[in-house]
Amino acid sequence: MEGGALDHFLYRDGQLFAEDVSVAEIARAVETPFYLYSHATLVRHFRLFDEALAWGPHMVCYAVKAASNQAILTALAAEGAGMDVVSGGEYARAKAAGVPGARIVFSGVGKTRSEIRAALDGGIRQFNVESEPEMQVISEVATSMGVVAPIAVRVNPDVDAKTHAKIATGKSENKFGIPIARAREVYAEAAALPGLKVVGIDVHIGSQLTQLEPFEMAYRKVAELTEVLRAEGHAIERLDLGGGLGIPYARSNEAPPLPTDYGAMVQRTVGHLGVEVEIEPGRLIAGNAGILVSRVIYVKNGEGRDFLILDAAMNDLIRPAMYDAYHDIVPVAEAEPGIEQVAYDVVGPVCETGDTFAKGRVMPPLAAGDLVAFRSAGAYGAVMSSEYNTRPLVPEIMAKNDQFAVIRARPSFDDMINRDTVPEWL
Repeated sequence: MEGGALDHFLYRDGQLFAEDVSVAEIARAVETPFYLYSHATLVRHFRLFDEALAWGPHMVCYAVKAASNQAILTALAAEGAGMDVVSGGEYARAKAAGVPGARIVFSGVGKTRSEIRAALDGGIRQFNVESEPEMQVISEVATSMGVVAPIAVRVNPDVDAKTHAKIATGKSENKFGIPIARAREVYAEAAALPGLKVVGIDVHIGSQLTQLEPFEMAYRKVAELTEVLRAEGHAIERLDLGGGLGIPYARSNEAPPLPTDYGAMVQRTVGHLGVEVEIEPGRLIAGNAGILVSRVIYVKNGEGRDFLILDAAMNDLIRPAMYDAYHDIVPVAEAEPGIEQVAYDVVGPVCETGDTFAKGRVMPPLAAGDLVAFRSAGAYGAVMSSEYNTRPLVPEIMAKNDQFAVIRARPSFDDMINRDTVPEWL
């Protein structure tokens, strides 16, 4: 990588490249829009986390919900990653990618009996338990199978993560975990249930955090709780500290803390406890490892504003519509130095006013047929895409060195229509 860049999407001779592959070349072969991932960036970001925790026993469990393509999971599994899953489907994906059950953590507030049974049958590192009713159900299922389920109870430390309201999870009004003030009684209840083995404590306060202070506040509370629970006879062998470290979506933004700084903070707050540390990064591994490539359909001159109408839409990348999220949007053919910039409202073709990626975005002038790339689109992009307006799911591509491959194909209209069944009585 050049100049300490955050990813492997760089301009060469005026053209954007993914590692050693021209983005324009991929667009000619695949057609737009498509997601494009850099294998080198994925691996690099995983290794940064792994190295940041090398001071003690640890496991980096990639949060599958950020980007769950089998090629991504397989690449990370080859690096020794664990997986953090939140559904039976994600568990099945992790197993299919070659991740052993002993490296899979199952999180989420709504685990069903069938999901619990499948994980116990296939092997699981631990369930991160979110409520007392769930704890009782896990015990019942495990007992019926003649096994013991390893668990960590997710505690809610009532810490303001200072992030978007829709991705904050550690405040008292959020749906996640049990209040830390009730942890002692809940752990006593867990110890009394026959199908459970308490192995640790879990905490996760939110996503896209750009400061270390909220993490540190939460982890200090968890460290205190560890001492209390151990004194009461619970074997707290590991701490699952969640994920949530943010990425810079705008190149002009102040960079969030580095994994090395995060790792040093973890050592400072819980390193004295002799526990194995688990973390669940998703966005920081996958976010800057992917871009969404789209083509300009029209440039429309409106009343007091110009619209850049793309062939990508909110069904392909919903983050701006859902979270008012910012993504850098750059031309695939690099603009000439000093060219006068233009302000565009960047929109897609879906029949919703909410199908807007940016308003008044200042960028080089573009014309119909030009290619643009949404940077930092690797996390919560393809996984949240849909077929709204009967628009095919956007394909996914992975580049490694000088080669690329389609890792999820674009379905045809026939593929989409034929999934539906018209009953005979119609």
